Amino acid sequence: MPRPPLDGLIDDLYYLAGTPPYARLTLPPMPAALLIVNLGPPFRIRAGTDIATTEYADGCVVTTPTRAVEFGYPPGTRSVGVHFKPWGPAAFLPMPVAELCDRPVTVEQVWGRAAVAELRDRLASADGPHEMLALLEEELRRRLRETTGLGLVRHTSGVIAATAGATAIADLGAAAGVSGTQLARRFKELVGVTPKRLARTYRFAAAVFAIDPAGPVDWADLAGGAGYFDQAHFGHEFRAFTGLTPTRYLEVRRRFLREHPGHVLDGWPLPVG
Repeated sequence: MPRPPLDGLIDDLYYLAGTPPYARLTLPPMPAALLIVNLGPPFRIRAGTDIATTEYADGCVVTTPTRAVEFGYPPGTRSVGVHFKPWGPAAFLPMPVAELCDRPVTVEQVWGRAAVAELRDRLASADGPHEMLALLEEELRRRLRETTGLGLVRHTSGVIAATAGATAIADLGAAAGVSGTQLARRFKELVGVTPKRLARTYRFAAAVFAIDPAGPVDWADLAGGAGYFDQAHFGHEFRAFTGLTPTRYLEVRRRFLREHPGHVLDGWPLPVG
C-alpha cells in the first residue's frame, strides 16, 4: 500500500514473477486501471476481439476497461505494477484518459523512452522486490501532478464504489453542484468512461466477488443482491462483460480452482480456452 497522497489514487503496488498458471489469461472489465513495468520477456495483450494482439516489452498502461482484456504471459515473467483506482492514472498521464479507453499503450508512450529505460534499469538492479516497489512508489510520487476536476471525479466515484454501483447516477451531479453533462465529461476525461458505465462495472465486480466457486450458486439470489432487475438482466450483463454465461464462467473458475488451488491470481483472471 502506498503512502499518502498516493493512497487516494492507488489500491496497491505489486511484484509478479514466475511461471503463469496459464499461457493466456482473460481479465474481465474491472473498476480499476493498471500500470505494468516489465522486467522479463515481452508479454502480449489483446483488448477486445476486434483488436489485434500487441506485444509489450517495456510494459503498459491499461485504463478502466469496458471489455475483457486478454494477457499472454511468457514463462519467466517478471514485472512490477500498480493497481490504480479508476481515477488514479489521470494524475500521472500527459493525455486525457479517454484517449486510452480500451487502447493499452506502452509505458514508453506515456513517460518517454529515456525515462522508462532509466526506471527499468534501476528496478532491475534493485535489491529485491521490496526495494523495487519503493523505487516505483518514488517514481510515481515524483510524477504526481495537479489535475483539474480530479477532486470532483474522485468524490463521486467514491460514492459509486461505496454503493457497489447502486447509487442513482442522476443524483451525483446535483449533489456535487454540476450538471450531469459536466460530470460525464469530467469522467470521460479522467476515468475514460461515464459515471453510468463505472457504476455498471462496480456492480458487476460486486456480483463476481460474491460467487463462491467451491459451492452451489443461487443465481437469482445473487443477481438480486447485486442490484440487477432480474436474472435475465444479470445474464445479459455477465455475457457483455465476460463473453460467458454465468454457468460457463463458474465452470472456468472451478477449473482454475481445481488445477491451481490457492494460486495468487485466482479470483479474477480466467484461463483462455
